[in-house]
Order: sequence, then structure tokens, then C-alpha cells
Amino acid sequence: MSENAQEPAIFIGGPVPQNLLLKRANRHGLVTGATGTGKTVTLQVMAEGFSAAGVPVFAADIKGDLSGISQPGTPKPFLFERAEQIALENYAFDAFPTVFWDVFGAAGHPVRTTISEMGPLLLSRLLELSEAQEGVLNIAFKIADDQQLLLLDLKDLRALLEHLAENADTLTTSYGNVAKATVGAIQRRLLTLENQGAEKLFGEPALQLADLMRTDGAGRGVVNILCADQLIERPRLYATFLLWLLSELFEELPEVGDPDKPKLVFFFDEAHLLFNDAPKALVDKVSQVVRLIRSKGVGVYFVTQNPSDVPPEVLTQLGNRVHHALRAFTPQDQKAVKVAAETLRPNSAFDTMEALTQLGVGEALVSLLDVKGIPSIVEKTLIRPPSSRMGTVTTIERQATIAGSALNGRYETLIDRISAYEHLQERHAEQKQDDSPPARDGKDDHRKVVKRTTSPAIRASRPSNRQSVAEAFAKSLARSVASGIGREILRGVLGSMTKRR
Repeated sequence: MSENAQEPAIFIGGPVPQNLLLKRANRHGLVTGATGTGKTVTLQVMAEGFSAAGVPVFAADIKGDLSGISQPGTPKPFLFERAEQIALENYAFDAFPTVFWDVFGAAGHPVRTTISEMGPLLLSRLLELSEAQEGVLNIAFKIADDQQLLLLDLKDLRALLEHLAENADTLTTSYGNVAKATVGAIQRRLLTLENQGAEKLFGEPALQLADLMRTDGAGRGVVNILCADQLIERPRLYATFLLWLLSELFEELPEVGDPDKPKLVFFFDEAHLLFNDAPKALVDKVSQVVRLIRSKGVGVYFVTQNPSDVPPEVLTQLGNRVHHALRAFTPQDQKAVKVAAETLRPNSAFDTMEALTQLGVGEALVSLLDVKGIPSIVEKTLIRPPSSRMGTVTTIERQATIAGSALNGRYETLIDRISAYEHLQERHAEQKQDDSPPARDGKDDHRKVVKRTTSPAIRASRPSNRQSVAEAFAKSLARSVASGIGREILRGVLGSMTKRR
């Protein structure tokens, strides 16, 4: 441990000092433990350490307990006792720079993405589509790309699907089979999604990743807290949103190798929801992103009740591990504990499997990567006490934090620009005008030729400051970087739009 102590690190606990090296923090990690064993406090301690080191953090707050990081802690005897037990010097209380986010816009700044950025693969996962339905959705995205139709929100996607159904016979020849019944099934899934409030996730202004990677005036990393108490009630939406965010980070950030400290640390709480009922193709892509995003300077930490919640191909990539007590009430539980124990580098001083079932609250078995990237021998550890508040904030405190944020007002007002919905509505109006019976001249029966024009009613309904379709399309793709021969739309490994630089 002395070799590690020379490197910038986050102190996790003791009495044998456990230091998470900042230079190895992008090698990802795992925090496990049964309910009530101290996972949230461990997450809070790690987030504090990263923030103090100038590393921005993004974490989901399932129960509201993590929100306390925005307020200084309250002096209590058991906190000072724990600090003394692990020889934590100069223990003091402090608040950390915090930004609250909320998909539903109630307990934090609204966080949105667009349908295009979500992409067909993740959207299919969110809608729980069959293979045939996913195929039709991919056709819809291809048509949108070919016809330069902006897909920003759910009404854009719904309008595009209606367009597919109305022109199924024509489109099948060019793009493959488009069955009207399949389109109808997707529409019903969209309706269910809207009834769950998911329409708030899609629209503009879309989240800019740079706003998650900020530091305050003192150089401390901002802790971004996603309010997820309502979001977790929609587990498919919760998992898909965080998958999208992980995908966007992978697509947008440049390669940096192994930096001295991460550019961002991403905590994925209730990680089992990411993989529940996920098709193998999606798990493979998640594994690929986790493996490669490390070179972008992003550390991903999965927080869950049991290591078996994470697929083996992902688990093998998580080098830094903190295991709180695991329960072994059933044969399946015992097998999971045994597997968890076997993945840790053994310590001759105790039986790892036995220790995993007997740890107290706030105790953990810890194995962290050393300077050479080798997992340390597992140690029994008392997790250090946090400097910020343990527990929730009041409504007034939360509102004050939101109001004082540098981002206040940036995402609060929804913008509804010209997109696929308006463009297809205009096209439909033109088609109806073309198909209507021509006017008759009062003097004879010869039909007059009606010249095809853009519907004046539609044009009049648009505010004068709205952009043309071409301008809106170009603005929406501003984060995609032009190559020498122009712009192109590419889909990334998780189906979202690639941001090429």
C-alpha cells in the first residue's frame, strides 16, 4: 500500500488504508451489498473523493439519500468514532458542488435527448419491440435519414410511422417489408410510453455532455445527481436512459488513453435493471462500450445488490471492487457469494466467503487496482465517514441548489422547432390538395389545372422566427462534425447518432 500512497488517490477506508488511485479509476468498478449494508454511503464517499480531486461525477439517486452531498454533514458521535478507528486526520464537514437533474423536470433541471440521438436499438429496447417490429423501426430511421426528417420528440416519430403505414406498399419495394399491422403495434407501444410520462425525456434543448463535465471555481468536480425516485418505477425507461448517456459519452469524447485522473465518473445504481431481459446483442454492445470507454477517460461504476446481477463479460472489466455484506439464504445465494469470493485476491488472514456474509453495516471487503493495474489483496475495511450530509435534503434546500446553479434556465423552457411532424403534416396537406377534385369553370366543363404550392395555412401558422427545414436540420446536427466532403449521419454502437470530430 505504500507504493499506492505516493499516487493521487481517494481514501476509501481503513484501518489498513484503502486508496482508490485516480490513475486507475477509469478501469471501472463494482459496489455490491444487500439492502441496508451501506452501499449508498460508499457511493457518497467515492463521489466526494472524486469531486475533491476535480473529477465530475454523474450518479442516479434512487431513494433521495445521495442528495445530501450538496449540504455539509451534521456532527455526530458515531462519525467521529469511525474517523478515529481508521486514523482519518482532519475530519471535517463540507458540502460539494451539486447539480440536480430530473427527467420529469420536477426535482431538478430537465434532462432531455432527441429520438434521433436515442437511436433505433435503444428505442426498441425501451419499447420492448419484437425482432420484426425493431426491423420496421430501423426502416423508419433510415427513411428519416434519407429524407432529412428531424426526429426530435415522440410526435415526430409517431408522424413518421403514420407516413410508413400510409405508404407501406411503395416503401416496401425500396426498404423491405413494412406491414401496417407491425406499424400499428409500434404505435401502441408508443402510446403506452407516453402514458408513463416518457414524452418528457424527448425534445429540445437536448442535454449537452459538457454540462455534466464541469468544475466549480475552486476546481472541484461538480456532482450531477439524477433524481430517480420516480424514474425507477419505470425500470425500462431508467435503464435505457442511462444506457443512452453511456453511449453518448462513448461516441462524443475523444481518445485520451489512461489520464492522470478520469474526465468523468459514472455511477450506475440498481445495475441489474440494465441487464434484466436484455437480449444478448445488447449485452455484447454494453460490454463493448464499457471496455472501450475507459480510453475516453470515463470510469463506470456499477452499484447493485449482488455481483451476479452483472454479466460475466462486463464483470471481468471491473477492476476496483467494494463488497458489502451479501446474503446467503438460498442455495442460489450461496453460489453467488462463492463466485464473488473467488473473484477477489485472497487474504490468508480470513476466509473471504465467510467474511462476505458476516460484515456489519459500513464494513466492506475491498480490493483496488495498484499502480501496475493489479488487484490488491482483499482487506476488511471500515468505510470512512462522509463529510457531507448522510440523508436527504429538504425541498427548500433542493430548490435553492437548483436556483443557484449556473445551468438554471438553460433547459427549463421546452423548444419545439420544425421537425418531422410539421414537415410531414405539410406534405400530407399538399397531397390532399393534389387529390381533391379540380374546380370547375362556370362557362364550360373543362377542368382547370391546379398548381402545386405549399399550403398557406401551414406557413401562416409558423412563427416568423422559426427556421426552414434545412436550417433546422443543420442546427440539430451541429454536434456532428463535418468531414471534408460534407456531413453524414452515422449510427454508433448503441444505435445513437455518432458525433464525429
